[in-house]
This record gives sequence, C-alpha cells and structure tokens, in this order.
Amino acid sequence: MIFINPKTDYAFKKIFGSSESKDILISFLNALIYEGNPTIEDLEIINPNLPPKVEGLKDTYLDVKAKLNNGTLVIIEMQVLNVQSFGKRVFYNAAKTYAFQLQAAQGYRLLKPVIALTITDFEMFPETEEFLSRFVYKEVNKNFTYPENDLDLVFVELPKFTKELEQLETLADKWIYFMKNARSLTSVPETMDSVPEIHQAFDIANQVKLSREEVADLDRREQFIYDQQGAIIKASLEGIEQGIEQGIEQGKRFEKLAIARQLLSQIDNATICQVTGLSVEDVQNLRSSGDS
Repeated sequence: MIFINPKTDYAFKKIFGSSESKDILISFLNALIYEGNPTIEDLEIINPNLPPKVEGLKDTYLDVKAKLNNGTLVIIEMQVLNVQSFGKRVFYNAAKTYAFQLQAAQGYRLLKPVIALTITDFEMFPETEEFLSRFVYKEVNKNFTYPENDLDLVFVELPKFTKELEQLETLADKWIYFMKNARSLTSVPETMDSVPEIHQAFDIANQVKLSREEVADLDRREQFIYDQQGAIIKASLEGIEQGIEQGIEQGKRFEKLAIARQLLSQIDNATICQVTGLSVEDVQNLRSSGDS
C-alpha cells in the first residue's frame, strides 16, 4: 500500500474534513483535546467538501472546521512551514471565528467557545519537551481561569513526538503516529488497525483509491512543501554561516583595538596603524576617547 501524506493541505482536508470523515474527526478531536475520553458524541463538519485546485500553492490556506454537539466551534489546521508571525495568525483566526458568530444586534450570550487545534511539523515552544500544549486565559498571580474562557488554543508539535510503533499507548499516540508516519508506511499497523476510525483514515489515505489527476496534484503539493522547507533550511544555514564570519571579523577587530589601546602611551599613531592594521581614524578615535 501507498498512503498519501496527511501533512499536506489537500490530504489533510480529504482525511479529516470530507463528508465521510465525521467519525474520524470525532475520534481525532477526542484524542487530542479530551485525552481520549468520548467527550464529543456528535459534530457537524462545516463545508465538508474538498476545495478546488489552487493555482498559487503558496497562497493556499486550508483547514477543517467543525461544530460540536454543544455548539463549540473547532478549527483545525495542519501547518508544515514555520512562516513569519504564525503564532499571531493562529490567535487571529481563533478570535475572528469567535467574533464572527454574531449577526448585527445579537447578544453576547449567544457566543459559543472556540477551540483552535494546530498541528505543526516544526517546533513552536522550545521551552517544553511536551508535544501537546494547551493555552487558556488565566490570572497571572493566582492562576485561576477567566470566567468566560471561550478561546482555547491547542498545539501538537510533531517533531517532539518520538515514540516508535511498539510504544504507542494512548489514542492520541496512535493518531499522532498516523499524522507523522502514514506516508512512509506500506501497511496498516495491527495496533492501530484495532481503532475503527484510524482504519477508516488509512482507507481514505490509500493512494490506490485516487485518480491519476489527484495523485499528480498531491505530488505537486508535497514537492512544493519540500522545496519551501529546503529554502528555509538553506537560508538558515547561510544566516548562521554569515553570522559566524561576522563574529570572527568582529573578534579580530576587538583584538586589534585592545592592542592599540595598550600602545597609545608608547608609540605614535602611524606606528600603531602599521602594527595593528587599524585605520588612522580608528587610532585617532581611541586616543581621543582616552583623553576624555
């Protein structure tokens, strides 16, 4: 078997946001938001259709939205690239979803909570080793929760999840393993196949069920992601290399200046310039600052 990559936008929407994904999404959300407890009994996937092809992949922004049986709105996003101000975008989308519930003249009592579940293929929070983080409004000193705590941000950082197949214990473990490794698997692992919703997710992700056009489109999207990741890595490495070179040059300059300061009281400016390689202006500035 060959499975499509759940981390690509189109595949993620197909697996979790299509008209046949309801049970899959319930299991997925219960696992990651409610610690595997069957809290969500029912939900409605909003606009449960695959989006049309988008010419500019760079501008493509897809997510899955659902309304739980208690009215809570959930927005789910899979983000592969660590773009600038991504954290602000997550908060903005959650706040926008919350605010746009009301029509003109409707009362605030009608507002329902919003949960933003974000799965990232990069690390967002270096201060913790946990792969799952949850943020709510709390008082700074006493740590009690804001009375109307209607915005809930949940993050899953895939690089921090390092469990192997034989180490999977919880439902969350199995879903995250699916997200991270489905593309490299050639069969459905027995320990995961025992969960009906994960079995169904693998079934949808089976590439053999896709048309040639869909496979070509998915390959193109996946290659675009790899290209963007490569560009980010290249830019980072070039930045590090440039920083090292600048640091070395700066260190050499500091050393020359230190030597020059020691020679100010012993020899003239021209000789100091010859010894250290500094400019006449540099040495004059040192002498002036020493005089002051």
